[in-house]
Amino acid sequence: MRILTVALLAIVPVATIAAQSNYEIQVYPAETAEKNTTFFELHSNFTGSGTTTPCTFSLAAQCVYPTDHQLHETLEITHGFSSIFEVGMYFFTSSAPGQGTQYVGSHIRPRIRAPEDWGLPVGLSLSTEFGFVKNGFDEGQWSMEFRPIIDKKMGAFYWAVNPTLDWWFKGPLAGTGFKGVAVSPNVKISWDFTEKFTAGFEYYGVTGSLAEMAPAALQQHVLYPAIDLNLSPDWEVNFGYGFNLSGNGDHNIIKLILGRRLKF
Repeated sequence: MRILTVALLAIVPVATIAAQSNYEIQVYPAETAEKNTTFFELHSNFTGSGTTTPCTFSLAAQCVYPTDHQLHETLEITHGFSSIFEVGMYFFTSSAPGQGTQYVGSHIRPRIRAPEDWGLPVGLSLSTEFGFVKNGFDEGQWSMEFRPIIDKKMGAFYWAVNPTLDWWFKGPLAGTGFKGVAVSPNVKISWDFTEKFTAGFEYYGVTGSLAEMAPAALQQHVLYPAIDLNLSPDWEVNFGYGFNLSGNGDHNIIKLILGRRLKF
């Protein structure tokens, strides 16, 4: 029993870190918003198959609602302050049977990119995201995300890589050093079939922490066949269906992003 207890205690931090919230499911491009342009995006994500364990706040300090059949609506507002710098704000909400509709939390996200006159062979930018979520929607209430962004457009073919790092300031893994920094690689590849229709794949994973790779069963690998509708330079439409390739986490996720750019 002592050996089993020690083994479980060793696994719990890795299992906790292998969770990924489905509020804003997007592989970022390196490009930032144009100066004096504001971009409004609505992210709608429905989890068809998620966790089902009830959340009992009286029994746990960090209690997470079951994600099965949760609908997440996230409003993202991004403003371009210069040709290479933008700031985004997120407002998260969640609806589910037995949970009602609740405001979840907010994040702020400054992002800067490498200017064109650097002459880099790829697009390059850096996004940092900081904010909170209410207890009941994540194991940690305050967190930060560090997201380098690399992408490249080659004719009709496009690829982007976001090797993302996430860590908590408040939660079970806060103050645990590299063990509390989750590694979440995100990748997108797509092809322009027409000027208005693009299709491809988006991948979202959680592989462990900076200190150690999680066991395969506790990792998360979700693939989204996705389409983008390029209706006009001022509109963005992205739709995808996510399913587990292997490992842990939610699956059968439907995501829809509707975006509108305005000049102010």
